[in-house]
Amino acid sequence: MSSSLQIDFVSDVACPWCAIGLGGLEQALDKLVGRVDAQVTFQPFELNPSMGPEGQDVGEHLTQKYGSTPEQQAEIRERIRERGAAVGFAFKPEGRGRVWNTFDAHRLLAWAADAEAGNGPDKQWALKKELMAAYHGRAENVADVEVLAQAAQAAGLDATRARAILAGEDYALAVRESEREWQQAGISAVPAVVVNRRYLISGGQPAAMYEEALQRIAAEAAAESPSA
Repeated sequence: MSSSLQIDFVSDVACPWCAIGLGGLEQALDKLVGRVDAQVTFQPFELNPSMGPEGQDVGEHLTQKYGSTPEQQAEIRERIRERGAAVGFAFKPEGRGRVWNTFDAHRLLAWAADAEAGNGPDKQWALKKELMAAYHGRAENVADVEVLAQAAQAAGLDATRARAILAGEDYALAVRESEREWQQAGISAVPAVVVNRRYLISGGQPAAMYEEALQRIAAEAAAESPSA
């Protein structure tokens, strides 16, 4: 009998370590099939909420934000590429080029999870992967309506409806409220994998680490269950 877990994956499309964490989590859950039944929901977090529509050169952005040199950035980019390959995610070797605003991407992710709109967890997971591949794998502008609509279509969603959402303010309030909720809960860095709203796994971890942690949490949850 498998144990049920609710996993909130708090992350930003702009975060390369979130792509690594997602790949690691997916591999871990594949290995835990039959033992752990996980419901994964992607929650919004913006690393650069004030980023303008024109974006910013990624090297300039990293130097400005972290004080890193081009040489340090190249080393980190290679480490990220290697970590990504280990969990099945292909980063563009030259990097993503520019940093883009991700608020609209988060609005589409909220729509993809909306059961009332005929969507749900599987659609949201598929869209999250498509957005990560667009941004980090192909260096596309995820603030661009057509890039977002194409990602939605690739995830099995209605591209025409995606464009309509992006043309208005649909899901904007929901995203803002969710962001505020997670910040108030103490989440200040991503990826943050929150299990059963109680356990926190921080950072883009390897699959083995997620597997071990989820097994331990599932065992604790089972032991605390009234029927245990």
